[in-house]
Amino acid sequence: MRDRFDDFVAQRLDRLLRYATALTCDPHLAQDVVQETLLRVQHRWSRIAGLRAPESYVRKMITNEYLSWRRLKASRNVTAAHSTLDALGTPTADPAEHFAERDAMRARIAALPRKQRAAIVLRFYEDCTDAEIAEALGCSAGTVRSHISRALSTLRAAEGGRRRGLPVTEALS
Repeated sequence: MRDRFDDFVAQRLDRLLRYATALTCDPHLAQDVVQETLLRVQHRWSRIAGLRAPESYVRKMITNEYLSWRRLKASRNVTAAHSTLDALGTPTADPAEHFAERDAMRARIAALPRKQRAAIVLRFYEDCTDAEIAEALGCSAGTVRSHISRALSTLRAAEGGRRRGLPVTEALS
């Protein structure tokens, strides 16, 4: 059973870290959240491995760990630089203006309330449905739509009427 857990972590750690980094906007906090979550997963692996979608369950655990994280100041500082995110995955060529727009969008996303930020990341980064997001956040699908609507309204307002903005999906990638 331990070998299966080790295989699971080896195959999915990068993706889980990227997800947590996008969610927390802080690579160090993301590592802490993923580490705490994987410790709990390891103790319950025999039960989790038998689930229909263990990766989704672990992602939900990461989301819950982030939402309950006590270091509020750490979650409000935007320290995720492009080089940090690129180090976790394959970097692609990107013009400087695009980086500046992405930084600005990431800062606006980081200023959102935690549940709105989690809903936005799950929708646009993880491509989850309303039902999947509702399950991860422990709320109804209507509440998920409300969180996303409010978050998008806040992001549009914070953009300040710029004609051409960076989509949320590109800011999270």
